[in-house]
Amino acid sequence: MKKKQSIKQNKNIKIIQTKSAIGRNKIQKKHLLALGLNKIGQTKILTLSNSTRGLIKKVNHLIKIEDQK
Repeated sequence: MKKKQSIKQNKNIKIIQTKSAIGRNKIQKKHLLALGLNKIGQTKILTLSNSTRGLIKKVNHLIKIEDQK
């Protein structure tokens, strides 16, 4: 089993898309676009809020999360 990635509220995080959205359902593709990701290897720095936390939870198998200092 994969270890869960723990993230704290109101922090800047770096999100990297690691897997393709091809073959995924429409909602997961829309969640990736809402996070600002549409290509493998693309990164975004976002402030963590409840809405971004929900989006991350839905597509966590397609992305990698890193803490931003």
